[in-house]
Amino acid sequence: MAALCYTVPPAADGVRLGVFLRAQGVSASCIKAVKHQGEGFFADGRPLHTDQPVRAGQRITFALPPEPPTAVQPQPVPFSLLYEDEFTALVDKPAGIAVHPTLNHSGGTLANGWLYHLQQQGRAGVFRPVNRIDKNTSGLVLLAQNAFAAPALAAGAEKCYLALAEGVISADLCEIDAPIARRGDSIIGRCVRADGKPSLTRVRVLAAGGGHTLLACRPVTGRTHQIRVHLSSLGHPLAGDTLYGGHTGLLARHALHCAAMRFKDPVTAQGRAFYCPEPADMASALAACGLPRGEALGALLADECPRFSQCTRPAREGEHL
Repeated sequence: MAALCYTVPPAADGVRLGVFLRAQGVSASCIKAVKHQGEGFFADGRPLHTDQPVRAGQRITFALPPEPPTAVQPQPVPFSLLYEDEFTALVDKPAGIAVHPTLNHSGGTLANGWLYHLQQQGRAGVFRPVNRIDKNTSGLVLLAQNAFAAPALAAGAEKCYLALAEGVISADLCEIDAPIARRGDSIIGRCVRADGKPSLTRVRVLAAGGGHTLLACRPVTGRTHQIRVHLSSLGHPLAGDTLYGGHTGLLARHALHCAAMRFKDPVTAQGRAFYCPEPADMASALAACGLPRGEALGALLADECPRFSQCTRPAREGEHL
């Protein structure tokens, strides 16, 4: 059971406990859960109600109540665990694996694999992804280990994707600001349309070659298929993205990889940053175009997503945690 401790600074002397906790980033729902489902709050070891004042120097402690485990069948599914603590986990998801089960596909997802990982450690827990990526997008997925961590992680997470687009895109392109709506001819398809939801993607051209352009993309909004739709709307679909006009000559899935992520520790607010190199299929596509890959690509991306740290490679097929 995760526990938290905060020391009351002089400036918060006399503030009600509930107000003090909200100022530390503890959500109202988490406070309610500790009050009604947990053991309550303590000041220097003595019970304290949320409407009572805190005093400078007091140590406010509380334990997070247990949560019902996610109702998904644990299964060995390949992924790489890049970072984990009591509140946060960061994994590298291979392409071809969905994040969540669906009604018709209840197994073989990242959720199944995560619960298997917990089971192997003798733990029960929840699967709570902070960001979600498409089944055929590879790369980083941030997980909150409990309800306390989820809103703090969601508020501060920044993602940077590597995208390989068809055609040569001008280096002057720095953002795509175009509304995205549902496409009438497809259940899952999206399109740029005037009546769509506001959508903004910041982009940087990293290199061009072999009739393709390598970009770093940072979605400001989080629309379904946002990067894929935005690039397709410019006439430059992702390589392999047949849903949006791409071709499969270089690789058999859309060339998109969540390569870098920054987030704040939900307890200390310390910034953390990670980089995950492109997987083998994308590296082969880049090589075929004469574009940078591996360490050379990591160095290029460092300018777009600074302060990241090198992470491990994705797990090979059949390799489990």
